[in-house]
Amino acid sequence: MAESDQTPLDALFEQLEPVPEGYRVEIVEGAVYMSPQRAAHWEIILDIVEQLRAKYSRKQIRSDVRMDFPGEMNGFCPDVAVLRKDAQPTKKGHPRYQDVEFVAEVISRNTANNDYGSKKATYATAGVPVYLIADPYTGTCHLFTQPKDGAYLSELTAAFGVPVDLTDTVIGLTLTTAEFPRD
Repeated sequence: MAESDQTPLDALFEQLEPVPEGYRVEIVEGAVYMSPQRAAHWEIILDIVEQLRAKYSRKQIRSDVRMDFPGEMNGFCPDVAVLRKDAQPTKKGHPRYQDVEFVAEVISRNTANNDYGSKKATYATAGVPVYLIADPYTGTCHLFTQPKDGAYLSELTAAFGVPVDLTDTVIGLTLTTAEFPRD
């Protein structure tokens, strides 16, 4: 890639490579966050992906793949994202935020404020129709829908073990949470 084609976000990600094995890196409002992956974190991600596979193709589901979102220096790597069926990557090969229909983030202790704060606002600003937070520390899921003007108008909280009904959303299915582990 020609140097002139690089955005400041591209340059920052490039400087951060290689990322140590077992860690994930995101840039939220220009700040770099590196989080270790834990077993409970991965089990929840895998459980969500397996359930989504009942409806979506592999090409539509992403995990820990960089996506640039609106705002200053927002290069997120959602734990789980579902793309529209007709999604096309950017010239740089990244999924476009405009094609994201669903995001799930599994809370890490050190970056929870991002998931509940900056990232939630950014996902709403980007028009992501369904945003799910799974929190293994509290044993709860938080479902946010109806994005408008940088906020979600609807929020539902459910304890692990209670199904999360997404049938009235673009996702169109119910996620079971009975096997989500606590951390």
